[in-house]
Amino acid sequence: MSGRTQARACPERTCVGCRERAAKSDLLRIVAIEDECVPDPRGTLPGRGAYVHPAVVCLDQAVRRRAFPRALRSAGALDTTDLRNAVAGKAGTTA
Repeated sequence: MSGRTQARACPERTCVGCRERAAKSDLLRIVAIEDECVPDPRGTLPGRGAYVHPAVVCLDQAVRRRAFPRALRSAGALDTTDLRNAVAGKAGTTA
């Protein structure tokens, strides 16, 4: 036996901020376009992606740990201002 179950499990990803595993649908995909981190809520933009919880706390941890350049394999620092505005706006509408 291969040890696999017949039921399809939901895919999991790791948040680059808090390093917790969560369902892919609970996380926000981030891609690097030029020297900027861009949110990809639909998950359709080309390129390597990193996942983060759509919360300012996780975003701050990822920026502090320099996780985005490492996860996206970027040579230099990435601008996260638009990403921060998007996450802060999404957090403000749910509260």
